[in-house]
Amino acid sequence: MTISLPDLPYAKNALEPHISAETLEFHHGKHHNAYVTNLNKLLEGKPDARKSLEDLIRDYDVGTPVFNNAAQVWNHIFYWSSMRPGGGGEPKGELFDAIKRDFGSFDRFKEEFSAAATSQFGSGWAWLVLDKGKLAVTKTSNADLPMKHGQTALLTIDVWEHAYYIDFRNQRPKYVETFLASLANWELATMNLKGA
Repeated sequence: MTISLPDLPYAKNALEPHISAETLEFHHGKHHNAYVTNLNKLLEGKPDARKSLEDLIRDYDVGTPVFNNAAQVWNHIFYWSSMRPGGGGEPKGELFDAIKRDFGSFDRFKEEFSAAATSQFGSGWAWLVLDKGKLAVTKTSNADLPMKHGQTALLTIDVWEHAYYIDFRNQRPKYVETFLASLANWELATMNLKGA
């Protein structure tokens, strides 16, 4: 099975003025596409070429070339879905109740998520996850992801510099603040919580 680059779930300019079409052109069209291309080259002619992204991620060790590229393809697909036009603000219903239960308040969740995203040294990700029945915030380096640690990802933010540098330069905290205020796709997180 050849892995292909999926289309974005919205037009390239749909997240403006928060994330520019130029950023998505480079991030999706160049960076994400490079992981797809590299993964297909690594798997060409091998039995593992028939495996799903999830199976490749589970079967290879963190840091190996196949893991790095498969996980980054998965992470990016999940990240695109973690944002939506008109997103952000507070979640509603079951997710809001779970956040209040496990963090004490939505403001406390925002503090923890922002701290994870801004303190991740170098490249990586911050995540809202379900871990043993409880919501938690975690962060991972490079291509690592919650799936590899028995957690269910509900929402993520990419904190590799290419995710925000065109629009925010070196102001990662402003990018994280904008993600939570205007982009976070709480409907996706709710759906992932219900499906866990």
